[in-house]
Amino acid sequence: MLDLARLRALHAVSVHGSVAGAAAALGYTPSAVSQQISKLERETRTTLLERRGRGVALTEEARHLADTARELLAIVERAETTLEERRGRPSGLLTVAAFASAARGLLPGVLADLARRHPALDVRLTEVDPHLSVDLVARGVTDLAVAHDWDIAPLPAPEGVEQAVIGDDLCDLVVPAGHPFTTRSVILRADLGGQRWVCQPPGRVCHDWLVRTLRTAGLEPDIAHVAEENHTITALVAAGLGVAVVPRLGTGALPPGAVAVPLEPGPVRRLYALWRTGAARRPAITEAVRTLQEQWAARSGHPGELPSVPPPSAAAPQ
Repeated sequence: MLDLARLRALHAVSVHGSVAGAAAALGYTPSAVSQQISKLERETRTTLLERRGRGVALTEEARHLADTARELLAIVERAETTLEERRGRPSGLLTVAAFASAARGLLPGVLADLARRHPALDVRLTEVDPHLSVDLVARGVTDLAVAHDWDIAPLPAPEGVEQAVIGDDLCDLVVPAGHPFTTRSVILRADLGGQRWVCQPPGRVCHDWLVRTLRTAGLEPDIAHVAEENHTITALVAAGLGVAVVPRLGTGALPPGAVAVPLEPGPVRRLYALWRTGAARRPAITEAVRTLQEQWAARSGHPGELPSVPPPSAAAPQ
């Protein structure tokens, strides 16, 4: 009989493309994942991984077995959802993927609140890129994702994935102290020409928003400095090296020398919670989404859209 934990390890390697990626997603060491795969190879008398340079690749047989593993894991998820629903309370393991500023600025309070109110629920957080997290939910690698989009870059939800709005994260135009913009009551997007910008790398939503927005206004962005973290971006602005558009979530207080000025229309990114349709009735999902929305409303004063999740079955024991 095939071991489900070993099939889960193979499925994770298939999804993430490497043993290291699978280990990070599962919360194991790479050595532990390799051992699971080796045991599965002995059980099936089949070679599942082949060396390719410094990495590994799934054999043809492994790809077929990984597809079967995905189906089996979906069946297990449905069974676990039914049991949790009948118990009528959040319990078991809930894996959450969130982008960096949400993991820093929102999730600590949410996870602490869930741990306090639901001790039978074990929530595990992984920080990932927002668009990668949606795919992880769709593939069954993580249970719940916190992701975002911008007005010009909507977040697609693939078939089999549901979503609910958590809330809107306002963004500021941040400039060095003494910049001419600090004396004005309003800055329009058309006024942004001729600025040197500090921005996240190409391929990140913030970068794409800036480039598209300026080009729509007939302006070509001069991106002088590129950094991953908002704290680094605001530090570069404070040093007088450029201006930036920075979301408020997870950024915290601006460093001395950096000033937020009003930009009209103001940039907004929308935060979402996403989960698989098959797990929609799971109490852990509904409670986690509700807690995300409650905590966002408490900090921003603007509640998100309540998820369309059916109530627990009347047959569930009290």
